[in-house]
Amino acid sequence: MFERMREDIQSVFHRDPAARNAFEVVTCYPGLHAIWLHRVAHALWRSGWKWPARVVSNFGRWMTGIEIHPGAKIGRRFFIDHGMGIVIGETAEIGNDVTLYQGVTLGGTSWNKGKRHPTLEDGVVVGAGAKVLGPFTVGAGAKIGSNAVVTKAVPAGATAVGIPGKIIVKSDDEQEAKRQAMAEKIGFDAYGVGQDMPDPVARAIGQLLDHLHAVDGRLEGMCKALTALGSDYCAKDLPTLRDEDFADVCKDQQQGDKPAA
Repeated sequence: MFERMREDIQSVFHRDPAARNAFEVVTCYPGLHAIWLHRVAHALWRSGWKWPARVVSNFGRWMTGIEIHPGAKIGRRFFIDHGMGIVIGETAEIGNDVTLYQGVTLGGTSWNKGKRHPTLEDGVVVGAGAKVLGPFTVGAGAKIGSNAVVTKAVPAGATAVGIPGKIIVKSDDEQEAKRQAMAEKIGFDAYGVGQDMPDPVARAIGQLLDHLHAVDGRLEGMCKALTALGSDYCAKDLPTLRDEDFADVCKDQQQGDKPAA
């Protein structure tokens, strides 16, 4: 028992840079208190003492703001950061080294008996306010973004964001390198335009860069063909884009953004 408690305390230091010393962690971290009270409640629940288990669970909710059903199965080094408003249902299963932030719900979508809550495998991180609803599995090392509503399985190592939750698909390295090259060619700062970002504007810019790269490749091929036929049309340099060419536009935009007197 004391070994598990030491593990719990160490997991706080590993995942919360605000933790200063063991005494502070033991006395001031409600997530830790909720986990320890749940172990008592879960032991009573498994022994058939259902009502006392619910009493301990209810006391833990009153004390910490974290509601964990005594029937929930929780692994080692489970870390709850902040914790207020977390709800973990009866048939939820949580693996080792899982992290939950405030406002997370591991809930069900039906009133049927049996398995109706999610299973989180080892190393899963669930962001603040996320809702994971239903009897499916979130794979090891997966991440769920803040305020996401996830109702389907999440593969191991994947990231789910949005409402409803969608898996972010990361583009391959070759495609990302082409986008970076095209962005540098046209003078665009490509920071944050990767396909793995959930921002729809970033996705649109990424697709635009892909299109520009394809057009540039075709034009280069056409120029080579014209040059082979003896044309000097492609020898002419393209006009360059300079910052000063857009000075008046930027000035007008800044003036338009100023509030009226």
